[in-house]
Amino acid sequence: MTDQHTTSAMLGPSTSVLVTGQRPSRLQRRGRYVPEAMKHPARMLPEIAAQVISAYTRPGELVIDPMCGIGTTLVEAIHLGRDAAGVEYEDDFAHLTARNISHAQAQGATGHATVTRGDAHNITALLADHRGRAALVLTSPPYGASTHGHIRATRDSREDKIQKWDNAYSADRGNLAHSSLDDLLSGFAQILTGCTLLLRPGGVAAVTVRPIRVRGELVDLPGRVSEAARSAGLQPADRLAALLCGLRDGRVISRASFFQMLETRRARDRGIPACAAAHEDLLIFQRPTRPAPDCGPDPQRGDVPASEPQASRLSASKTEQSFHQGGAR
Repeated sequence: MTDQHTTSAMLGPSTSVLVTGQRPSRLQRRGRYVPEAMKHPARMLPEIAAQVISAYTRPGELVIDPMCGIGTTLVEAIHLGRDAAGVEYEDDFAHLTARNISHAQAQGATGHATVTRGDAHNITALLADHRGRAALVLTSPPYGASTHGHIRATRDSREDKIQKWDNAYSADRGNLAHSSLDDLLSGFAQILTGCTLLLRPGGVAAVTVRPIRVRGELVDLPGRVSEAARSAGLQPADRLAALLCGLRDGRVISRASFFQMLETRRARDRGIPACAAAHEDLLIFQRPTRPAPDCGPDPQRGDVPASEPQASRLSASKTEQSFHQGGAR
């Protein structure tokens, strides 16, 4: 008999490409999020979050984002009737998440959500009540030079003809975004290890990530994140493409930000055949439904035996401060 945890899992999308960029980010958020939500430097597209949540969970199930930023994962989850829990390191963004949750519920979102201000390295302590319950973990690591934000051309500045804002995290060095690449990956692996314990057996972890350039050298960050996930005890299940671009009349409509285009132009000026990203890699992992060989089930980890891994059926420290919304559990 198939384990009860795996019977409710979704099979995932039917193709390996998710069409998620037909509308620009600002239009995907307009009216659905508070205006200040544009302040986060690395926002996940709402359409990516919505499609992933729809594909891998059912209404009433729990979705977790360990680095929730301004709450995109949480907002899209509760609009779809799922419950959600997030952790955010920066106080300003945690407050924005709480406001976005309230805004979503005022618009009729039926799910419940909480955001906890704290360090995701301690996520199993911060979200201890959710241990072994989550159907989905959906997140993205902070990485690379900022490719988001806003610009304004200026004529009254002798130092810079471009003003930039909302294109960086705070100066708090405790933020993982300020780490070296190796430290970032090590920290992200630790966070994923905690998330593995929050997932139910057979639960899915989805990570959006793209390659980056470090001093001009292309880094296969999706591959490095996959290694981190495996070290955290997650099994690779799929690798999809979530489009950042639009598609119209057989043409690709670029949604690249000013900063992406600037970095691409600088690389090309140095003779590097770089191009602006038109998609994000969507890496899909699962918590094993069986314990490791020679190890019995550990109730403290939430391990239970099951007849088969769900992956084979896929288609292609304490809390520092909590903000509770919507009677969340």
